[in-house]
Amino acid sequence: MAEKNLESLFHDTLKDIYYAERKIVKALPKMARGAKLPELKAALEKHREETEGQIERLQQVFEIFGKRAQGKTCPAIEGIIEEGEEILDEFKGAPALDAGLVSAAQAVEHYEIARYGTLKRWAEMLGMKDAAKLLDQTLSEEYKTDELLTKLADQAANQKAQAA
Repeated sequence: MAEKNLESLFHDTLKDIYYAERKIVKALPKMARGAKLPELKAALEKHREETEGQIERLQQVFEIFGKRAQGKTCPAIEGIIEEGEEILDEFKGAPALDAGLVSAAQAVEHYEIARYGTLKRWAEMLGMKDAAKLLDQTLSEEYKTDELLTKLADQAANQKAQAA
């Protein structure tokens, strides 16, 4: 049995977020199609493109780490995506749909922020400076997306939901 240390924990978590990103990139187009606010639709489409780049960076991190890029089922992201799909179904055509989609998208972002923040710190501790830089680049994108979603919620989606 492999030793259970920071290195194995890093690898396990890296596989988790790799799986998550691949699931997210497939879920974002459906969310974008469901969005009514043009700004939200555009933000979700832009983040899909960013996510493709994040997957490429994760592949580079696997390479730096000397491992094959592979995912490991992530029950957390499965649940978060399922909740987003429920919102799409249950609030279809309702004024609160966009607020719900923002909420679902932020749940994804917050999960990613937690994972990338941890992975970045572990990469630094393991002496993988190049991997830490790649992870930090993605972490910055996730923070920016979360800030944009908050802005969209505050400026339009939440008021639209409340006014109904």
